[in-house]
Amino acid sequence: MYYFCEQKLVMENTKLAVVAFGGNALLRAGQKGRVEEQAANVYTTCESLLNLVKNGYNLVVSHGNGPQVGNILLQVNAGEKLYNIPEMPLDICGAYSQGFIGYLIEQQFKNVLVKNGLDKNIITLVTQVLVDENDKAFQNPTKPIGPYYTEEEKDALKLKNPQDSFAKDPKGKGWRKIVASPKPIDISNKEIIERLSREGNIVVAVGGGGIPVFYPEKGRLQGIDAVIDKDLASSMLAVYINADEFYILTDVPKVCLNFNTASEKRLDTITVSEAKQYLEQGHFTEGSMAPKIRAALNFVENGGKVCIITEASQLGQPMSGTRVVRG
Repeated sequence: MYYFCEQKLVMENTKLAVVAFGGNALLRAGQKGRVEEQAANVYTTCESLLNLVKNGYNLVVSHGNGPQVGNILLQVNAGEKLYNIPEMPLDICGAYSQGFIGYLIEQQFKNVLVKNGLDKNIITLVTQVLVDENDKAFQNPTKPIGPYYTEEEKDALKLKNPQDSFAKDPKGKGWRKIVASPKPIDISNKEIIERLSREGNIVVAVGGGGIPVFYPEKGRLQGIDAVIDKDLASSMLAVYINADEFYILTDVPKVCLNFNTASEKRLDTITVSEAKQYLEQGHFTEGSMAPKIRAALNFVENGGKVCIITEASQLGQPMSGTRVVRG
């Protein structure tokens, strides 16, 4: 059955925004990760993006993929153990996750647009992101991925792949493989992403921070075991495509000082210099807000007008979120 929309959106000279979906846009606390759950979450988040669409913004959407890649690695591990199916490397698992998450976003965003009588094309680009194989992060892997292993399983895996690193979970759940999180240095097809978005198409790109790739020799590209920070890669893309605004969606309405304490203070607007000062003072934790603040700084310091950090339901509302601006 085909649905014909009442209104075709064709915008000229509109603003371009990059929107980075947070993890809860796909999977919420307490959920098991069933496709139906993730599709419903994506639909709700896409409803929140309607304010931007109706206000004439062209959009590029990025997303996280941590839980999804973890589940893919569990499936890969079980297949290797039970059926001797060759394991897929991490870059392939990342590509796999980009495809199926992009499919969910395309489908549910289209459903939202149709319901509201709007018509825009939505396209997913599986995105490779170049990293430096000599990045210091490769000498100090810190990003846990995939399933938990017993110590015996970890030792067996180390015998099979001596180059792999593992870390013990502080809560006693077992051992997990840890990989590097290098800085992105270039994004494939960035020119096409900008052109498609400025033509009025919604583009899904740089999913999960992109698939990390490098050049082992001139003219030959290949994947590498790593995880790129999603917000930083999205920020870099926003700079490359000359986006006017960069949105980082998280699970809190505003950035806070002294978060979750009696002296908590919500921030409406902060300058680059203030954000750097708060980072140095330790107000933002590494596993939560600190990477988002760094991504915001990267965008604003490299030509972006404003980065807004907020939860999806606040999008398009006056004075919503925390605005990081020049100064």
